Amino acid sequence: MTDISPAEAQENEATSTGYVTAELEGVDLRILPAGQWRPSFLRALRAGDFDAWALLALHPEDVETFVELDATFDALSDFTTRAMSATGEAPGKSRSSSRSSRTTRKR
Repeated sequence: MTDISPAEAQENEATSTGYVTAELEGVDLRILPAGQWRPSFLRALRAGDFDAWALLALHPEDVETFVELDATFDALSDFTTRAMSATGEAPGKSRSSSRSSRTTRKR
């Protein structure tokens, strides 16, 4: 996995067609950035229904390839991590700006 600079991540997001590319079992697949996943995507993952998750998260033309690859759990974990890294975000990182913990007092 290669890290990308914040500038590259910003450019990827600005020029994105909605999908990022990540490798699974030596094949590049297009996947929505994790920030665009909906709760239904996570429900499918929690239920272990990876085929349903693929229908939601992957580019429609890549779903059949995903199913045919029949990847291991380790490979799937690496794949989703790479997909999140392609947007310049580490898993669990928020894209919103952080607010100061200090309150502003009116004078």
